[in-house]
Amino acid sequence: MLLLALFPLYFTNAQQISESDTREEKKIQRVQQRLNRARDPLAASKATFYSAALPGLGQFYNRRYWKVPLAWAAVGTGVFVYQFNQTQYLRYRDAFKLRNAGFTTDEFYDINGDGVGPDVSNNALEQAQKGSQSQRDSSVLIAIGLYLLNIIDASVDAHLKPFNVNEDLSIKMHPVIQPLSIGAGTETGLKLTITL
Repeated sequence: MLLLALFPLYFTNAQQISESDTREEKKIQRVQQRLNRARDPLAASKATFYSAALPGLGQFYNRRYWKVPLAWAAVGTGVFVYQFNQTQYLRYRDAFKLRNAGFTTDEFYDINGDGVGPDVSNNALEQAQKGSQSQRDSSVLIAIGLYLLNIIDASVDAHLKPFNVNEDLSIKMHPVIQPLSIGAGTETGLKLTITL
């Protein structure tokens, strides 16, 4: 009778032990997966390729999710500034071409609507065209630089991922007094211990 009463207790205890064992095994498997992912020798090249294919994808691969919007914003801003400067350049160029052809129908001829023109001279249109062209070319270089910076960030982050960046870094100094190895007497010094 006592055996029948203890039998359910044995099975519930065994079930709890097996559940805790499976939890521990799953935890060990997750840690092992993280270690294998950190030791992957192709991780840096994959992150570089992904980031070159689509800005921010390399950061996503590296599990640096907070960097993805930053990569998108950087590259997107470069493209937006280029598009804006390209539009301005085309406006000034088209108006300048119309003026040189003898037309007075461009958007800068009579801006204030008083019927007396031109409000913007041909020389001013030419200078505005050159200025917006220069800004457009600069914005292309900046956009390319931000795109490359996105790729470099993903690559460097993947290279540095396997290194231990533990918060438990310490340096300890202890005075040391020990006997001389040759002769009589003692020597004093400092022992430096660095924990990485």
